[in-house]
Amino acid sequence: MRSELIFQTPYWFIVFCLVAGAAYAFLLYQPTAPWGKKWNYVLASLRGLAVGMICFLLLGPLVRKTETSVDKAKIVFAIDNSESVKGPGTALMKQISGAVADLESSGFEVSVQTLEKDSRSPVPDSIRFDARKTDLSEMLQTVKTNFEGRNLTDVILLSDGVVNQGISPAYNRYPFKVNTLAVGDTVPDLDIRIKDVVSNRIAYLGNEFPIRAEIAANGLAGKSTTITLRQNGRTVASQQVMVDRPSFFKAFDFKASSTQKGVQHYTLELGGIAGETSPRNNKKDIYIDIIDGRQKILLMALAPHPDIKSIRSLVEANDNYELDVKILSISNTPIATAKPYDLIILHQIPNVLGLGNAQVRNFIESKTPLFFILGNQSAVPLANSLNRSLIINTSNNQIDKVTARFNPAFQQLNFDPEQLKLLERLPPLSVPFGDYNISSGTETILFQKVGTLNTSKPLLVLNTNGGQKTAVLAGEGIWQWRQEEFAQTNKQEVVDNLFQKLIQVLSVREDKRKFRVYPVRNEFEAGEQVTFQTEIYNDIYEQIYGQEVKLDITNEKGVTRQFTYTHSKENPRFNVSGLSDGVYRFSASTSLRSGQEKVAGQFVISNADLELNNTTADFGMLRELASRSGGTFTTPATFSDFVSKLKENRPSDRLDSSEEMVEIIYMKWLFFLLVLLLGAEWGLRKYHGGY
Repeated sequence: MRSELIFQTPYWFIVFCLVAGAAYAFLLYQPTAPWGKKWNYVLASLRGLAVGMICFLLLGPLVRKTETSVDKAKIVFAIDNSESVKGPGTALMKQISGAVADLESSGFEVSVQTLEKDSRSPVPDSIRFDARKTDLSEMLQTVKTNFEGRNLTDVILLSDGVVNQGISPAYNRYPFKVNTLAVGDTVPDLDIRIKDVVSNRIAYLGNEFPIRAEIAANGLAGKSTTITLRQNGRTVASQQVMVDRPSFFKAFDFKASSTQKGVQHYTLELGGIAGETSPRNNKKDIYIDIIDGRQKILLMALAPHPDIKSIRSLVEANDNYELDVKILSISNTPIATAKPYDLIILHQIPNVLGLGNAQVRNFIESKTPLFFILGNQSAVPLANSLNRSLIINTSNNQIDKVTARFNPAFQQLNFDPEQLKLLERLPPLSVPFGDYNISSGTETILFQKVGTLNTSKPLLVLNTNGGQKTAVLAGEGIWQWRQEEFAQTNKQEVVDNLFQKLIQVLSVREDKRKFRVYPVRNEFEAGEQVTFQTEIYNDIYEQIYGQEVKLDITNEKGVTRQFTYTHSKENPRFNVSGLSDGVYRFSASTSLRSGQEKVAGQFVISNADLELNNTTADFGMLRELASRSGGTFTTPATFSDFVSKLKENRPSDRLDSSEEMVEIIYMKWLFFLLVLLLGAEWGLRKYHGGY
């Protein structure tokens, strides 16, 4: 380390500091003292030095500290420890260990990185080739992050070039050379396999849903087999597979349905063919969540209207909704009470004809969320008393024509204010003319705009407080908005997105449970820990802790594992490991003041076996990666020569210097020096009888 003193003022100001110290000492010790002349000089010197140092510190000098360190040239062995590299990779580990020792003896600093994100550098001989997926891009990115700003010159990537996760590393840029050590066989094996399965993750109870199996085969032309879809061992359907060319690929489509709710386990199984390399990739498991959770929406209108079709279109765009439409002027029969609705949209109800007005009161008593859309036939005074969100004081049933302006202060839903400026260019809606007032807890989404005049009158409001959620649109003419938006943009996104989000927040079911236990994801990979999140609330929905939770996990065979843990603020999660692939159901319970609380659910552990989808080495990708990064493509046969070249052309070590500027007044030793000088002076004065 090298230090250098830097002055922020002219350096000759030190003379003034010395003069100040000398003058102070002269004036203090000029009178005749009870001690001798010799001690008077000593004491004056101590005081003069102390005062001079204090004056010097007031000048604010700086100390520049420069520290230089040697950063050795570094090499990282990036080992692809996936299952597809197991054979050739394991055989090379002794050679890799020898290369590591050889390079270290030549002055390199060598580390080892595998597909696991582990900061520790494993010993090559201890590496296990059991990774179930290969993401070389992520591994090289981990190396890049771990050695950011350091003298990493070369990475030696041992791999077969097969990537089944993430993007190809050849498309990334790296601040180091990537030298590729290619292993594996580039000649395709004689094999038939299920390459991929395409299916919905969610299907509805009783509905048919598609499952597509993509079959690939190499070198088995003229052979045949069958592809079978099974559910819990029961054959659903099967199809004949005829391999008609050496490089074969074909998709087979199946239709399935289920009468049971929950996650259903399906299996696609390909019959074996004599001579194929491995039958392990002839089977795929599929997990489909069968739900009966469509939210039921009722659209009740006074009479046929273009708005009805528009509302139907934007609601039915979401498969999670089941829409019923009832036109009261056509059929005024009472609504079936056996079918509870999550949301009721009321178009011109209540109205001056009295149709459906009594039913609205029933909806309010049942606290069903309501969305009022007012129109020319609406009974505005009655609507004021029923919606409890927007009060309109009208006179003479006058109608006003207004456009919409988004309220940027509305934050309950995530809208794009720039997109919603389109509303100002859409046709006006017909709204009641009068004074508008909103109740407490109601938020305005859209304001009325009369011509070019912005007003504070609400056009669309939302109230989610209290026991019943309510929204009110003060005008009719949604169909014109959608039509004009399409004419301007060839799309119907802005208007549809506005009302779809409004319908979603109105229809969503609130979770009022005091005890919740759920897995952080619905699907986990084989070998991965399953993590459960726990939430426990008191009567006013504040989170509480310290309760004992019992958790039971049951597999498809009915075998149950039991766990017990204490819910704590420091660790609200509980991890379970050692579960094989399949569908699991869990139940959890705890005791609260209100009694025993229980919750149940399910999750899936899947074994994708990605490594079996493609076992043919891709040396072309490894060559491209090495070429793009300035590295070298090598094989086990030439690896020793490559290591020798690395040693011969060893890059220079890098000298890193860091510089720091510190005000001298912050140096602690100066403080203690001042204390020593002043303390010595005081002690000598007291010793000789001075004050």
